[in-house]
Amino acid sequence: MTRTETAPAPISDEDRLRADFYNFLGLLLSAPPDQLLLDQIAGLSGDETDLGQAIGALARVARVTKPAAAEREFNALFIGLGRGELLPYASYYLTGFLNEKPLAQLRQDMAARAITRAPNVFEPEDNIASLMEMMAGMIVGRFSTPAPLADQRLFWSRHIGPWAGHFYSDLEGAEASVLYASVGAAGRVFMEIEREAFRMTAA
Repeated sequence: MTRTETAPAPISDEDRLRADFYNFLGLLLSAPPDQLLLDQIAGLSGDETDLGQAIGALARVARVTKPAAAEREFNALFIGLGRGELLPYASYYLTGFLNEKPLAQLRQDMAARAITRAPNVFEPEDNIASLMEMMAGMIVGRFSTPAPLADQRLFWSRHIGPWAGHFYSDLEGAEASVLYASVGAAGRVFMEIEREAFRMTAA
């Protein structure tokens, strides 16, 4: 998702970390990791929080995962023969079909925020990887200025909150998941953190 880049506006350290984690999930869900990315993941360290434990588990799996194995896993999960084990699209999770009303609503909200699909991206915009990237971009102001928290909450509640946690749980338990089971666990916990944070700021 791209548009003309603008000079970054100051954002808090917390929001920078949030955006980094959204970008991290988007990167892992858009393509299988190469050796460089696996090495970077292997170097992560967690803490005693639920998210920290999930990150620590992901790092441990990354240390023993080769790029070829990660690619086979990614293909089995998301591509497969005809289709993968999972269909990571909002429309599918919310309606049971691809390219349905949730995608049309997302495109309207993207247009309102001047978010456009990159020319080299052919997946429907409601793919989980694209949505993670959009949230990161909104937080740091990649598309214009950093989105106010209320706008972040609105976008998340419309396009991510209703299904992303379910998707990450499915990813965590998928038959083909090894490395991506840990990605699913980290994504699920992060979505829970975001849900609670948005709930508290809306009160």
